[in-house]
Amino acid sequence: MNKVFMREMDSAGEPPSDDDELEPSVQLPTGVKNYITPGGYRKLKDELEQLWKVERPELVKTITWAASNGDRSENGDYIYGKKRLREIDRRVRFLRKRLEQAEVVDPAQRGGCDQVFFGATVTVCDENGCENTYSIVGVDEADVGCGLISWVSPLARTLLKLREGEIATLRTPVGIQELEILSVAYRKLG
Repeated sequence: MNKVFMREMDSAGEPPSDDDELEPSVQLPTGVKNYITPGGYRKLKDELEQLWKVERPELVKTITWAASNGDRSENGDYIYGKKRLREIDRRVRFLRKRLEQAEVVDPAQRGGCDQVFFGATVTVCDENGCENTYSIVGVDEADVGCGLISWVSPLARTLLKLREGEIATLRTPVGIQELEILSVAYRKLG
């Protein structure tokens, strides 16, 4: 029988999801390396350890206990536990794949370079005189609120390979914005 007909609703009444499908925001562009800083690599590895060695075993215990209580179709602990277990397993597969593909680049090793590359901490000044500082990091460690931007983001791609004192032209939905690069530094991140 065809797999399509074999895949029905799961125990929570929801169609099964494709475990290998990733959110577009975390997908890497085709054919590029998964650059990451040592701090970002460590955070992903710590998350994997937490999920695999702490959360998952505890959840398995809860599911086993809930299953021993009888009717599973109306057992909230069992239904929620199975759903959460699928989420954890999906995240574990994702993290293992990302860590396997990761290419760790330590920005502190670059030294005194005034050109923008992966791992650079760049201070820019816009046309209004407003200064902002961004660190260019891997896609899995980007956090714009903390000034960490992904190296594949439009801003980072605009800044890459420029030097201190040069003007970057950033195309935004509002229009073209010019940013002067005030400083470029390479230091330990995370």
